[in-house]
Amino acid sequence: MDIAVIRSCGLEREDIAFLERVEKGMPIVADISRADILLYCRGGEDEAAVVAQARPHSVAPIYEPICGQAVSRGERPVLFGALESGKPARTSQRIIADGAPIFQEMLPLFGSQRSLLGALTVEKTMIEHERHKRRLPSFRWATRELQKMLASGTLAGAEKLSPFGEHDGILVVNSQRQILYASGIANNLYRRLGYMESLVGKELKYLATSDEGLVEKVLREVECLEEEAQEGERIWIRKVLPLLSPDGWWRFWERGPQVVGALVTIHDATTARRREREAKIRSAMIQEIHHRVKNNLQSIAALLRLQARRAGSRETRKALRESISRILSVAVIHEFLSQHESRVINLKEVSRRVVDQLQEGVMDPSKEIELSVRGPNIYLRAQQATACALVINELLQNSLEHGYRRRKEGAIAVKLREEADSVTIEIDDDGRGLPPDFDLEADRSLGLQIVQTLVEDDLGGRFELKNGGGVRAIVTFPKVSLGGESWEELE
Repeated sequence: MDIAVIRSCGLEREDIAFLERVEKGMPIVADISRADILLYCRGGEDEAAVVAQARPHSVAPIYEPICGQAVSRGERPVLFGALESGKPARTSQRIIADGAPIFQEMLPLFGSQRSLLGALTVEKTMIEHERHKRRLPSFRWATRELQKMLASGTLAGAEKLSPFGEHDGILVVNSQRQILYASGIANNLYRRLGYMESLVGKELKYLATSDEGLVEKVLREVECLEEEAQEGERIWIRKVLPLLSPDGWWRFWERGPQVVGALVTIHDATTARRREREAKIRSAMIQEIHHRVKNNLQSIAALLRLQARRAGSRETRKALRESISRILSVAVIHEFLSQHESRVINLKEVSRRVVDQLQEGVMDPSKEIELSVRGPNIYLRAQQATACALVINELLQNSLEHGYRRRKEGAIAVKLREEADSVTIEIDDDGRGLPPDFDLEADRSLGLQIVQTLVEDDLGGRFELKNGGGVRAIVTFPKVSLGGESWEELE
């Protein structure tokens, strides 16, 4: 709701609360009416503005979002007539929207002290209006009463209802629990449960389903309710809306509103629920696979540790420890994927896990070197995150090995940055720095070769090393993957 426009109209707090109640009921009434519903308030003598809007899910909406848009008296003369007279109005005036003529109905909105606050317009294409005219009188009566209840702010609980779609069925029931109307879709849905006869004229108790209990509760509490229930082999979602009499619409007697029936909508959610269950099973299986891969990688790392302890050569032990660290860096990604269903992984959390593993398994305990991770949460797909984990692992090991060979203390920081279309990983240490004749292209160390290959081939980025109070390693790569998926698609 456009509160700024409402406040400019000088309405009282009680009247604003009333309009907010009306707005909550607009979506479901728009769906059932197969119409766009707009709430107008006057902003001046010859101007009114849309302060709330509901676009239907049951048919293609007429308007794009237009909340806040103003109209003049010349554009909508019938609307201004309703705003001034306080009487419902309708027009077959052909106002063109995207080339389609529109039929409009106006319902005035009265606030405290019967003050005229604005008007609702129920707008549908002329084609949809003609279809509505050919529907049974009982259905037309039910939709009209719903629209009146909406305008009076008495459609309680409507904001809790899910949308009504074009493939959902409708029943209209009177206060004697007799079915007055059943849409073609509703008849087809009940046939799947074995009810082959026409439902019109039958009492609700004829249906050995959840309908009767839910309708009874709605008629008793005079509030919209929604319920999901198993009906045979089907899963149905029902929404029930109470219908009030004209007296109940305009005022409340001491005993409360006059309830004259209910409108029931039925949505067959069987296929959707089956797909959800299948998706959950697939997700659980995939997570279990990642869990087993992680365990297998950790087992391999444990075997390599045993091998490293028995190795007679210092060079061999060093190579095995580096391999263990690489394996555990990949295991970090599988651990994340085994715990979360998301397709994306937080690079900051991955960096922290890699740092923790290096501190526990690689760093010389006699040295006091502080490792830290700084920067925002950055989310990457699993393939990119795996490459980054290996890159961070190699660069940290490189700093520990070469920057602090003769030093007992220092600090290494992993810094993460996210730009509009790229990610940067920067690893700064305060070690001894690069030798004067260092050339990255000519360097033959395995660690740096691994980093270059991962950055250039897997991440499609660039890698550079700089001196500056130590060594600064900078990795920059684009957010758009090499496979063509956009960042938005990955999220």
